Amino acid sequence: MTKDDWKNFFRNKVGKCNVLVIGDIMMDKYYYGDVKKFASDAPVPVAKIIKRKTSLGAAANIANNLATLGCKTSVAGFVGDDHNFETLSTQLYESGIDQDGLIATEWPTTTKVRIMSGHVQMFRMDFEDMTPRTDEQFEALKSFVKRRLNDSLDAIVLADYEKGVCTERFCASVIRAAHNHGVPVIVMPYGQQWIKYAQADYITPNVAKINKILLSPIDTEDDDAAERAGRYIMRKFKVKNVLATRSASGMTLVTEDDAVHLPTSVQEVFDSAGASDTVAAVFAMALAGGLKPVDGAYIANLAAGIVLRKSGTYAITREDMLNALAG
Repeated sequence: MTKDDWKNFFRNKVGKCNVLVIGDIMMDKYYYGDVKKFASDAPVPVAKIIKRKTSLGAAANIANNLATLGCKTSVAGFVGDDHNFETLSTQLYESGIDQDGLIATEWPTTTKVRIMSGHVQMFRMDFEDMTPRTDEQFEALKSFVKRRLNDSLDAIVLADYEKGVCTERFCASVIRAAHNHGVPVIVMPYGQQWIKYAQADYITPNVAKINKILLSPIDTEDDDAAERAGRYIMRKFKVKNVLATRSASGMTLVTEDDAVHLPTSVQEVFDSAGASDTVAAVFAMALAGGLKPVDGAYIANLAAGIVLRKSGTYAITREDMLNALAG
């Protein structure tokens, strides 16, 4: 594609893309401070907080990336009735993300609180409850997905962070329903039980996640090993295609007939937080806009290079992408 083709895509196609993100919803909270002393009452460092930040995390971050790119975006998952949900809901609203698919539960909204000193994470607190959600709550989620599929969706992202949404039964129902409507499913995987993603159109793991399901870990710099790992994933877990993120070594797209290795321009990874979320979002946007998978991988790789230079979670914008493509 030429630069003019890319400009035309972002100006005329992206705004028409309709993407649903289903999965584990989180809030990320950051407290930045100076650590210059230890407490007098315990042998622990003291952080004097000078700045705080809240951002959408996990599936909500993928949705936020899609929204800032200009896509029509919906998000679905489980939340609590608490102050963290109020913050989450406000940020979703400000980003223009449809949140009708958020199902209220009696458990807390999953939230991660990080204490930062400069760019170094000193401590993290997690607020979550891993109690399995009820059949009624899952049925409410499935009903929402069916309604959205009837609204001419262009793509679905299944975002799994092992917080209770992406059970084998639920994933199978989403993938089956999506395929009945001709909608591709892109999976952001987690853990080791990837058979629950069977028949998904694309899976977008990074090398760290890939190595958790391999007997012999691969190196991020080894193209051949990345392709072999991709074909193993396709064969073992019955997934149709693999887009492997390889940090500073770029990406590898493995399909039934081919493998494409895409180098990155990043010389030094500043912060990998959220890069995988951005890859899933940009690749889903590309497929929703009718691009070929290899072109989707190309711009997802560019987007990852931008995010790897940022601190903390960062939602990629249309302007970011146009500037990168122009460069």
